[in-house]
Amino acid sequence: MSDHRVGLGYDVHPFADADDRTLVLAGVTVDGRGLDGHSDADVVAHAVSDALLGPAALPDLGSLFPASDDRYRDASSLELLRDVASRVADAGWQVVNVDVVIAAEQPRLAPHVEAMTRNLAAALGDNVFVSIKAKRGEGIGSIGRAEGIAAWAVALLERAELR
Repeated sequence: MSDHRVGLGYDVHPFADADDRTLVLAGVTVDGRGLDGHSDADVVAHAVSDALLGPAALPDLGSLFPASDDRYRDASSLELLRDVASRVADAGWQVVNVDVVIAAEQPRLAPHVEAMTRNLAAALGDNVFVSIKAKRGEGIGSIGRAEGIAAWAVALLERAELR
């Protein structure tokens, strides 16, 4: 069995109809319409969580923190990510790096990338390299029509005893 594993995570949420919903991405509050979801709908934290859970052979995010459970209503997805990182470590794996792409026509995310990167690194551990890129939908598809935001994440894990 390999000492390294790679995981892919994806999440997408539509913008909420409610004006009181806060937009949270990688734990950063961003000016703009909030996303619809059971927790805080942080698509970045959700994508990273699933990218970590897969290669550690753990259940996906929705299985661990189901929307049917009111304990997770409006929960901080960054806190859920910390829980996921702990589960991954308990399973004998360490996170080496995480690479994230966020697709959003609006709002403009470039000014927030540094803070988002710091938040993810703090949630995952000081030795984890985190990269985030913000992209636009260029008017194509649901993201390009500004109907929501999507995120993809790739994570590299290695057996804990190797570090």
